[in-house]
Amino acid sequence: MSADAHDHSELSPIQLRVRALETILTEKGYVDPAVLDLIVERYQTKIGPHIGARGVARAWLDPEFKAVLLADATRAITALGVVSQVGDHLIAVENTPGHHNMVVCTLCSCYPWDVLGLPPVWYKSAAYRSRAVSDPRGVLADFGVILPEATQIRVWDSTAETRFLVVPPRPAGTEGWPEERLMRLITRDCMIGTGLPLRPEEISP
Repeated sequence: MSADAHDHSELSPIQLRVRALETILTEKGYVDPAVLDLIVERYQTKIGPHIGARGVARAWLDPEFKAVLLADATRAITALGVVSQVGDHLIAVENTPGHHNMVVCTLCSCYPWDVLGLPPVWYKSAAYRSRAVSDPRGVLADFGVILPEATQIRVWDSTAETRFLVVPPRPAGTEGWPEERLMRLITRDCMIGTGLPLRPEEISP
């Protein structure tokens, strides 16, 4: 079996269809693979999840910014210097000891790319999109997030017009940390609500 065939065998049906479509469009001269690579690289290294992480870290440090973020997330994120559109209406929801938020798009895979970067593969899967609504506690457990029974879980359904950003609680032991260091604790998954921020001991000094 050739290496190329082996690579294809490990792709999902959707990934195979995307690769075939990209090949056809490239052969016809409609798209430039180098441009596609630049777009992907930008979302992976320049945008997400760094912009969202900066917004969360700023909210941990600045009560006034946090108030704006929770009242009008689009305005707050734009104030950080994001000039591209972050969705017609970006909503920030805060996790607390008694309430946990998680985000799904039940119809397709609407996602705040400009804030969190590229969506994870599982976010688009039918299994996540259905189980997140019917069994959110079980889904969180699958991700290693075990919440107390008393904690209420709310699932937010993204749409083409409305996207969500979860603001997780600030980890203990981070008093006096600057924004850049706090950002290293904030993962993409914790801003979707399927994860928790890293603990201070989980990152290098």
